[in-house]
Amino acid sequence: MRVGLLGGSFNPVHEGHVQLACRALRELKLDQVWFLVSPGNPLKPVAGMAPMADRLAGVRHRIRDIQGRKLLATDIESRIGTRYTVDTLRRLKRLFPHVRFVWLMGADGLAQMGRWRRWRDIVGMVPLAVLPRPGYNPGALHGRIARRLAQWRRPAREAGILAACRPPAWVFLPAPQNAISATQIRASQAAHGHGRE
Repeated sequence: MRVGLLGGSFNPVHEGHVQLACRALRELKLDQVWFLVSPGNPLKPVAGMAPMADRLAGVRHRIRDIQGRKLLATDIESRIGTRYTVDTLRRLKRLFPHVRFVWLMGADGLAQMGRWRRWRDIVGMVPLAVLPRPGYNPGALHGRIARRLAQWRRPAREAGILAACRPPAWVFLPAPQNAISATQIRASQAAHGHGRE
């Protein structure tokens, strides 16, 4: 089984997340994409973070009836007690030894990956699929992490075999770009006096 992992706060989930997941399903020939709703991203402020239950419910509501049952929202990080990607991946690989995982991220994630705990261990555990994010692509693809991983980058035409590749392996998937961000949505809601629904 091939599973894409899309981690994030999803505060709130938006169309860009869903588009990324659906494109990854198709291009990477995945069986499922799991939205890993984080109990708390160590690199993001706590202020303004909606409760975990609300964020999880928001993702479940947004992805229902899309792609059959191929998109799933999970609070597994809360249940297994992990907050860092490296720890989550280690546990998931133990819990699901027969699943081939691929880590899904936007170009902004690749650009910031040098700040992640033990990022070298992460790229040694699972292949990575990087999707475009307006304003981040050139910096990410020519940045420090991309340069360090350059020898393991595969062409986009090989995306369909990425899940079977031995890590390190990564691909940049050209895709229609969605500039929407959760930060913008929260700012818009605050400006218009909307609370969480």
